Amino acid sequence: MEFGVTTINTGHAPGALSSGQTMIVKTDGSFKGNILDSTSAVVFSLGTEVSGKFKKPGTRPKGIAMLREAFYKAKNYLSKTDEDKAPFNLENDILAQVLTKKVPAIITANTAVDILAALRLAKEFHFNLILDGAAESYLVIDEIKAADVPVILHPMMARIKNLSFETHKLLAENNILFAIQGGYESYVPKTRNVFFEAGIAAANGLSFKDALASITISAAKILKIDKQVGTIETGKDADIVLFDGDPFEYTSHVCTVIQDGKLKHSTCK
Repeated sequence: MEFGVTTINTGHAPGALSSGQTMIVKTDGSFKGNILDSTSAVVFSLGTEVSGKFKKPGTRPKGIAMLREAFYKAKNYLSKTDEDKAPFNLENDILAQVLTKKVPAIITANTAVDILAALRLAKEFHFNLILDGAAESYLVIDEIKAADVPVILHPMMARIKNLSFETHKLLAENNILFAIQGGYESYVPKTRNVFFEAGIAAANGLSFKDALASITISAAKILKIDKQVGTIETGKDADIVLFDGDPFEYTSHVCTVIQDGKLKHSTCK
C-alpha cells in the first residue's frame, strides 16, 4: 500500500496447467472486510513453461488435451440431474463455475501458438477468457480483437522471448482492453513496479492517459470491480494516491495514500 497500490488481484503463480484460484484484496494488511472477491478467476498455463517444470503434460498438445478432458468432465458434472448427480467434486465444481461464466479463466499464454490455443478453448467451451502474459499478442492482434478478449500484459522486466515494447500501444490502437501486471518472477511478485511498467509503455508510444488506465480503471474493468474502484467518482471507494512527482518517473515517491476514505500513509509535508 505504501507504494501506491491499493487493490490487487493475487493468487498462484503461472507454471502449472491449472494452478488454482485468484482473489481480489485491498492492501492495507488486514483481510477483515478487505476481500473484494474470494474467487476472482481460475488460473491456467499453456506452453513450454508448463512442459518444462512439470512431468505432465510434457507437450503443448497434451496440455490442451488434458484441459479439454477436464472441461468435458465438468460439463458432464453440470448435466447431471438432482436425482443422479455425482458426489461433490471440488475440481469439477470450480471448472463448472468457469463453464457457466460465474468465474473467468485466466490463461497464461505467451507465444502466438499458445494464445490461439487459449482462444480456441474459450470458443469451444464458451467461457470468459482473460489472456495473461500474451508476449506475442502483437502477432495475433486480429484474432484477439475478434474474440473480444481482454489482456493482462506481461511486465517488460519479465524474461520472455519475442516481447515487444510497442504491444501496449498496439492493443490500445485496436481498442483491446488491457492491463499491465506487476509480478515479473513467480517468486518475487513486485506489485509496486506497475508504475514503472506503465511508464515504459508511455515511453514507447502509449498515451499517458492510456498508461494510467492500464493500472487503474482498465484493470478494474477486466476484474469486474470497476463500479467500486479504478476511478475517483461518487459512490466508489475513496482510494487516492498522491505522488511528489510524475507517478511514472522512477525517482518519484508516494507521499499520501487514502484508502476507503481513510488516511493510511503520509509523508507529505
